[in-house]
Amino acid sequence: MSRSAAVEAYRALPLPDTTEEHWRFTDLAGFDPDAFAGAASAEIETLLDLDVSGYATVTADGIDIAKAPEGVTFAPLPEDYERLYSLVGWDEKFAAHNAAMWKNGLLVVVPKGVVLEKPLYVRIAATGQTFWRLVVVAEEGARASLIEEYASPAADTEAYSNAVTELFVEPNAKLEYVSLQNLSRETWHFASHHARVERDAELDWVAGGFGSKKGKTRIQNDLNGPGATSRVTGAYFADGTQHLDYDTFQEHIAPDCTSDFAFKGALRDHATAVWRGMIRVEKDAQKTNAYQECRNLMLSPTTHAVPIPGLEILANDVRCTHGATVGRVDREQLFYLMARGLPRTEAERLIVRGFFQDVLDRIELEPVREAVTAALEARIPQG
Repeated sequence: MSRSAAVEAYRALPLPDTTEEHWRFTDLAGFDPDAFAGAASAEIETLLDLDVSGYATVTADGIDIAKAPEGVTFAPLPEDYERLYSLVGWDEKFAAHNAAMWKNGLLVVVPKGVVLEKPLYVRIAATGQTFWRLVVVAEEGARASLIEEYASPAADTEAYSNAVTELFVEPNAKLEYVSLQNLSRETWHFASHHARVERDAELDWVAGGFGSKKGKTRIQNDLNGPGATSRVTGAYFADGTQHLDYDTFQEHIAPDCTSDFAFKGALRDHATAVWRGMIRVEKDAQKTNAYQECRNLMLSPTTHAVPIPGLEILANDVRCTHGATVGRVDREQLFYLMARGLPRTEAERLIVRGFFQDVLDRIELEPVREAVTAALEARIPQG
């Protein structure tokens, strides 16, 4: 019944336009999600070289699970799995399209008390129409890391990528979740990532955005049990005519919870970045400690960044702060470095590295930190 309801919802819901507040700065004119041909199988290069406990590759041919850890569910996602659609349903156009069309999904369940020393890794090749669905459950007291990477087989690949992730972090569990998007400049990418974090559990989330043409990525954390903690770290770099849009939501439902959100991005050429961040504190969520920031570094005078932070606080004993900045390369820093013999391009590279450093330092997994650093470095103009 879910599949047919999702199909009906997708057909009934209009394509979002700029009259809707959450789409005001992301114009989808000229985009037709039904116009893309079926996906073709293709090999993709990866950002990461890891020693992993589980490995899966998703292409047009299906999902290939090359390695799975013993005692952990790392398997194709069943259509009747009980938690499926409980965090991301089909009440929005692109979520409905995913619910209606996904075929190759992955279910990850780390049992109670199990600690995975090595990360789980899945990479998704986006060609044609690509629909991806991931459900992760870290049961009580479990510890695990999971990395998903979206990539294109070629720089000029035209595609429509639609992804949904549902994360369940049970009491006293810890989940590290990394989502890296390195798609072609001709790929439209829409994603909904939604997590629910229970009592004394911890979610450490890393989001990297380096590719795609245009789209929207939704990130939501529900702090659902006392003592829950979520930390979201994001880094993005856009150039050419790329348009990145992040819509983030920190939902404090239970008391004594902490959320910490930090995004940084650099823009060149005619690129655009939009970030809309909301912290909502429910009336029973006393002793909330929430922070969010989004900082943008403009490397060209023709770039455009739109940071929109927001707070909705219904409790009275809370600590909520936010920050948003848009700035250009500091002329004094540039002068200082060039006065010491560095050419302008190398001076700019050092300033960009320094800008991202505190965000990179938040990434706990060293191979991921190195890969994100390398992806950022690759986008800085060479001398």
